[in-house]
Amino acid sequence: MNIAPTPFIPGEYIVKHVENSWEQRGCLALRRAVFCAEQQVFEGDDRDAIDEQAISIAAIACVAGIAEDVVGTVRIHRASDEGLWYGSRLAVHAHYRGAAWLGTQLIIHAVSTAHARGCSRFLATVQVQNVRLFERLHWRSLEAVVVQGRPHVLMEADLAAAVYAPRVLNELRFYSSVRMAA
Repeated sequence: MNIAPTPFIPGEYIVKHVENSWEQRGCLALRRAVFCAEQQVFEGDDRDAIDEQAISIAAIACVAGIAEDVVGTVRIHRASDEGLWYGSRLAVHAHYRGAAWLGTQLIIHAVSTAHARGCSRFLATVQVQNVRLFERLHWRSLEAVVVQGRPHVLMEADLAAAVYAPRVLNELRFYSSVRMAA
């Protein structure tokens, strides 16, 4: 009997603002893997002008306390001086999607960071299959939109929700226990 090896899933993660070139390369590579190769939303590369002004946030898997690999990413940017911010390019590596909390922590960190920097309204265009996740995180749907020929929903975060209290920390560590299927 052949038993496929189970990929190693670490129990420690950092969610942080990207500061190093290896972190930025990891975020861009993950975005290409998800949005170009896997979902085929973009051809070749998903970078755009927003990348020049955006704050990139990474979820990094750690081994023995040492940052090893970018396994999730999102970017945020200020769209106006009146406090309007947007989040975009939320991606989690396929092997880590079972840890749904990674996407959740990226969303919370993104919105809370913007909130601390003067955000009074936070929007994102969300792929239809992810709307329920955002709704559970105190977002509301505003309208159906099409992005790159695919259905999305323009959504707004409820900044009054306690989960989005302004966050000035650039880095947080999270620990999880590994669960095995019976």
